[in-house]
Amino acid sequence: MAHPAQHEHHQHDGHQGHEGHDGHEHHDHGQHGHEQHGAHGHHQAHSGGTSWRTAAQATLHCLTGCAIGEILGMVLGTAFGLHNGATVVISIVLAFVFGYALTMRGVLKAGLEVGAAVKVALAADTVSILVMELIDNTVMVTVPGAMDAGLGDLLFWVALAGSLALAFALTVPVNKWMIGRGRGHALVHAHHQH
Repeated sequence: MAHPAQHEHHQHDGHQGHEGHDGHEHHDHGQHGHEQHGAHGHHQAHSGGTSWRTAAQATLHCLTGCAIGEILGMVLGTAFGLHNGATVVISIVLAFVFGYALTMRGVLKAGLEVGAAVKVALAADTVSILVMELIDNTVMVTVPGAMDAGLGDLLFWVALAGSLALAFALTVPVNKWMIGRGRGHALVHAHHQH
């Protein structure tokens, strides 16, 4: 009588179920190349997918750039007496500038040329920064008095900290999904490994 695991091994779809087959004859999977498996998530099945920790680290990286841009934008808007709309626009633009700059700094150190580093930064961070800025600025605009509060007001800083924390929490799953599909910060990690 054949062992049930043998039957499962020969009846599987695709390339799942490699665990528990020590000593059994394997089909020749070497011809497929590991790169091809990324398109349909095969390597995620073996590695357990993208970890929440990796996604959180990528999001924290984006959050750093966003926070610098947001705070600087709010400071400039307040210092120059700009209305809320202009302050939000400046904050968003600066969040993208600093977010991309932090990514470019890392990939430039890894040896990429400036043109290639710009492309990696755009591909790696755009969606993440967009999600963060959407959440962050929505919170800042909807919290009563937050945008009108001065830099010396506790309300401003509590609203900003809360908006950044919420943006972080909601962007981590987005980054996890993207990295798991070889997008977003997966592109940055690929350059750090070479």
